[in-house]
Amino acid sequence: MVVLDLGAARTETIALLGQFPCRLDIADVADGIEALNEESDPKAMRTKAEALLPPKRKEPTDIVLCWDLLNYLRRPALATVMEAIATRGRRGMLAHCLVFYSAPQMPVRPSCYVPVDDSRLMNVGAPQPTRNAPRYTPEDLSQCMPRYSVERARLLRNGMQEYLFRL
Repeated sequence: MVVLDLGAARTETIALLGQFPCRLDIADVADGIEALNEESDPKAMRTKAEALLPPKRKEPTDIVLCWDLLNYLRRPALATVMEAIATRGRRGMLAHCLVFYSAPQMPVRPSCYVPVDDSRLMNVGAPQPTRNAPRYTPEDLSQCMPRYSVERARLLRNGMQEYLFRL
């Protein structure tokens, strides 16, 4: 099993996944978001997206932890990053994402989430100022991620939509 974590390295996540026979690739992409969003040339955007991700290996990725990253990417950058991830993924790869849906505001930078137990995540990031959330709809995500289908979606109490996409 190969897991790609797009967030910062967190002890809790490493400990949880260390219980299973898997390889964990961590690619903290938060610092590269603005450069991706500002890029208008599709080829240069793809090069920047590839540089943020771990190199392609023989073993394809099985699971991607996107956390709340998609909220911070403009549509072209979102499409480019998710396509770059798709090229590393096994058919049937799962991508877990948290999207600010009914909540109109979100922190100015991606948050840090850690698993609390089998079914809960906790935001352990420092308090931040907020900004408007793009509030991507399922249709927005479908247009940006045509190779992915929604496996499961549920609205959380905090106003975020939790998605599990399948490649």
